[in-house]
Amino acid sequence: MSDTTSAIGPASVVVVSGGSRGLGLAIVEDILAQGAKVAAFARTVTPELEQLARDHPESVVAGAVDTTDAAAVTAFLKEAETTLGPIDALVNNAAMGQDSLHVHTSPENIARIIETNLTAPLLLTRAVLRRIMAKGNRGRIVMVTSICAQRGYSGLVAYSATKGGLDSAMRTLAREMHGRALVNSVAPGFFASEMSSVLGQTQLDTITRRTPSGRLVEPDNIVPVVHSLLFDDTNINGQVITVDGGGSI
Repeated sequence: MSDTTSAIGPASVVVVSGGSRGLGLAIVEDILAQGAKVAAFARTVTPELEQLARDHPESVVAGAVDTTDAAAVTAFLKEAETTLGPIDALVNNAAMGQDSLHVHTSPENIARIIETNLTAPLLLTRAVLRRIMAKGNRGRIVMVTSICAQRGYSGLVAYSATKGGLDSAMRTLAREMHGRALVNSVAPGFFASEMSSVLGQTQLDTITRRTPSGRLVEPDNIVPVVHSLLFDDTNINGQVITVDGGGSI
């Protein structure tokens, strides 16, 4: 058994879901720059992620995996550990967006959003934690959630519910792991991405005007926070760190 009274060391092998583009890809690149290894998957592997895997064959495993396919996720984790070594960290980044009022959202679409954004991350977290504990190790979990978990935005009811659910699960997991893992959330405000683009430019312009910093969040604003939660001795645990330019104050 590990000594849970000491600091948890920096991550050495990190799983990143939704790691093929945007924020996820930026997180993957930062992990590599730190000298750690990374196993990244997404529904579609982009040329950028493929190139990273080619350039760093001993440090990167990339896979085209649907996060809702539990069997495929399990197979990917096994491949990652065989190639990279024991997994000790996870960044839950994969998610799907929403662009419909709740009364107009079909039950099937609500179920798909919940499965992708809440059920799949919880199952992935369970799988990673079980691997960490089976080897007597300790680790770090980062949930990428959203300002939508804290404030209301029209057209994002199911999406907001899943992100709020992840934040709640994160706090409970931090307590439940009792020093075996540091578990936290990073909640970005809106930034230019495929998901936020469903809001439309008018709504994004309104959000920008109401943000004290006067600009939307960029992936480069989020990456240093994720980096710190993965690698630094912060003793931050069970917390939601909001990065939104002050839009939620």
